[in-house]
Amino acid sequence: MIRKVFISAFISSAAIAALLSMGCSAQPTSAAEPAAPLPVAVRVTAVQSQAIDRFLRVTGSLAADEQAEVAAETGGRVIATPVERGTRVSAGAVLIRVSGEEADASLREADANAAQIEARLGLMPGQPFDPARVPEVLNAKASLDWAEADFNRIKALLDQKVVSQSEFDQKQTQMQAARQQYQTAQNAAQQSYRSLQAARARVDLARKTAADTVVKAPFAGLVAERVVSKGDYVTRGTKVATVVRIDPLRVELTVPEQYVSQVKAGQAVKLTVDAYAGETFAANVRFVSPALKADQRALTVEAIAPNRDGRLKPGLFATAFVQQPAAAPALLVPSSAVETLAGTSRVYVVKGERARRSRRDHVWPRGGGNRRRESAREAGRWHPPSDRKTTERYGIAGKSVWFRVHRWCES
Repeated sequence: MIRKVFISAFISSAAIAALLSMGCSAQPTSAAEPAAPLPVAVRVTAVQSQAIDRFLRVTGSLAADEQAEVAAETGGRVIATPVERGTRVSAGAVLIRVSGEEADASLREADANAAQIEARLGLMPGQPFDPARVPEVLNAKASLDWAEADFNRIKALLDQKVVSQSEFDQKQTQMQAARQQYQTAQNAAQQSYRSLQAARARVDLARKTAADTVVKAPFAGLVAERVVSKGDYVTRGTKVATVVRIDPLRVELTVPEQYVSQVKAGQAVKLTVDAYAGETFAANVRFVSPALKADQRALTVEAIAPNRDGRLKPGLFATAFVQQPAAAPALLVPSSAVETLAGTSRVYVVKGERARRSRRDHVWPRGGGNRRRESAREAGRWHPPSDRKTTERYGIAGKSVWFRVHRWCES
């Protein structure tokens, strides 16, 4: 098995001078045999294999967790605006006040109408309605009781042949009229109670209208915009302010259809934004759409990112790295041993007695001073420098000095 190692060396000044004085070429410049390459003492280190986390890279944008365009629910003149843009508010905090003189007068009128009906029905505050206790019903009941008693007496006298039939018929008619009046009184009491219910509903509506003269924040957050000032006249439905909650933030991501199976609710996400280069922010997948967007062939995924310090703003473009559930094995090398030219990263390895450059490398940055190298195929041969310029670069990795040659001649 070939042991892959990286070149680390202490190179004498004479060797460096010799390298700088020569270029590189795959063909000799004369018929004479090329000079033997100068020996270079190098120190090598072995590639490390380690399981690392895998991530799916997607993009999206940040959005507020909650955003409300608060509107007035009653008309009137604005008399106070205690908040400004950027003001932090709690749930129920006052945003604006509207003149409440009309609303207060309507409330007093509604209260008076309801109290009038309650008095007619003989109701006390908090007392349940009972038709039998309504004064009109009580009077009708008393009249009915008297008529029935009088009828029973006249009936007994009729049996004794003491009174005439006409007198009996008169008392019977009076009793039936009293019974009808009693029924009418009960119906009137029920109608009055229904009127009382309507009056009480108007009281509640007037009380709400009076309360709506104070426009309040629907939730805790920040005032993003206030669009009215003191003295403005607003009507029902007029927008007065915008309140947003940005802790946490929603991250709306777009996942191509070929990666749909790699995203699930609960996965960890790392975010980067251009506004804070080099920093990452943590998030978690909360929602995965049950269907793809037909026009984009992409899945909408929503993640939640804590934002206690408020640095992240709604509307920022974000790059997200969705962590995959299983780690993958990879080869790790010191970051100083990686050469990046024109966007291509490569490393150099020792195979046998020759230093070789990997033909195709896939190298990604990783913390801790190491870089990940997932696949490598060695190719090319190290030829003695000739007339081409050779460039060297030094880098530090721990306590070792690494020697990296930028250009090799490949066979």
